[in-house]
Amino acid sequence: MSNNAAMKSPPSQRHAVVTGASAGIGRAITELLLESGWRVTGVDRDPPTLATDHFNAFTVDLSIGTEVERIAQQLVDADALVHAAGILRVGRIGELDHVASDLMWRLHVDAANRLCNTIMPAMAARYHGRVVFIGSRVAQGMPGRGQYAATKAALIAMSRSWAAEFAEHGVTVNVVSPAATATGMLNDPARSESAARVPPIGRLIEPVEVAQLIGYLLSPAAAAITGQNIGICGGASLRC
Repeated sequence: MSNNAAMKSPPSQRHAVVTGASAGIGRAITELLLESGWRVTGVDRDPPTLATDHFNAFTVDLSIGTEVERIAQQLVDADALVHAAGILRVGRIGELDHVASDLMWRLHVDAANRLCNTIMPAMAARYHGRVVFIGSRVAQGMPGRGQYAATKAALIAMSRSWAAEFAEHGVTVNVVSPAATATGMLNDPARSESAARVPPIGRLIEPVEVAQLIGYLLSPAAAAITGQNIGICGGASLRC
């Protein structure tokens, strides 16, 4: 870390931007950060489901690049960015839905590109910042999930590349990759032919468990953790 990085410190009330903040993992992250004293801006295509002090929301379709860039310009003061917005569409070779694939790419990958392209340089100028992408254990590959897995694998590659670019500027970039998590996504009819696999611990991952790890990654104590893909798999990765 440079001398400038050591001298700079984050503001007293940190500002986090959380995409997908209206439900699931994104909402759990938002609630935890608010409880921890952060100011949070939620970005979601659905209306906000929280109404509390220190929380602001933008209702935006993150699959539309121009909309993402418009919002990003208003978020350059962010100390942290957590990209949790996501969808899952399934399909095997011979039955692939290219419209669904394009949507997942724009939402998971292109939105991350556009947000980070604006927000991360501003973080670097202040010599402080945290970026976390919500990945998936599926990034390693799973039958019927090839298109989804490709987008999550891309997040890992981007995070490692950007972590290398920004490490000396006090900005960390990591991915948190849960196994099957107890969110509304599990009940999405679009995945009816690809049921979630319950991890060996015998239950689904809870959103708050993911949020707790992200809370740590955003903390000063995690300043030396960057470019990592951290799994919360409930033992799923131990299967032979």
